[in-house]
Amino acid sequence: MSRMSNATTATLLVSCRDRTGLVAALSDFVFRHDGNILDADQHAERAEGEDGFFFMRLRWDLARFRLEEPAMREALRALGQRFDLTWELTIDSRRQRVAIFVSKTPHCLYDLLLCRQLGELGGDIVRVVSNHDVLEDVCRHFDVAFTHTPVDPMNRSAAEATQIALLDELQVDLVVLARYMQILSPPVVDRWSGNIINIHHSFLPAFVGAKPYHQAKARGVKLIGATAHYVTRELDQGPIIEQDVCRVSHRDEVDDLVQKGRELERQVLTRAVRLHLQRRVLIFGNRTIVFG
Repeated sequence: MSRMSNATTATLLVSCRDRTGLVAALSDFVFRHDGNILDADQHAERAEGEDGFFFMRLRWDLARFRLEEPAMREALRALGQRFDLTWELTIDSRRQRVAIFVSKTPHCLYDLLLCRQLGELGGDIVRVVSNHDVLEDVCRHFDVAFTHTPVDPMNRSAAEATQIALLDELQVDLVVLARYMQILSPPVVDRWSGNIINIHHSFLPAFVGAKPYHQAKARGVKLIGATAHYVTRELDQGPIIEQDVCRVSHRDEVDDLVQKGRELERQVLTRAVRLHLQRRVLIFGNRTIVFG
């Protein structure tokens, strides 16, 4: 019997046109090779006048599983051809490696580093990268490596080349923009497509530009929020992973709105990163299916 010696679980994300036999076929794949299903979550959508779509997250124990990873992927390719599946398999023998990009604002960085220190993140933060050096002491306190890469507005490509080389050297799987006040170029976005997460306030597209909380106060908003999404070439338009809101009133001054916004941003970003690292997020077009 062949076993996955350095792994304990596998996670499979699946999307396809809905049809009969999908759940049975995927469950049978695990059963036939002596796997034990630990978690199965599925969702089917119906579309008027045509077949709907099927989504599934399947996680199973590899302790007695009889296929090594190459054979497992080959078997899944055969299932994919049979049912026209789009699938993504993750084996937990290697924890995902995370790089955090940040500028000067520390609240999201603090939350992620604390989560990592408590062992609650689900991945390894291998580097913090910043276009400023003001948060280096924060990283030193949490014993996380820090790299300062200044960004010259006249030559952004040089800074990005340095960053790309660093990410490649560190074998980074996920890039988190924790209030990184720079726009990534298309080559960087494409290189880590589906693996860059950004956070911002949820006023868009209503309050564009500088001082959104001042604009919100002037308009008398009653809700403020935060949105975490995957980064795409279209600025702030990528698939949304997580959001949250809180109520505000005329009694709240701009500073109160900013404070509440910061609290939402750090909570929403950390939740989104956890969901991604737990392989609970399936990107489908320009939206996500998030499994509980």
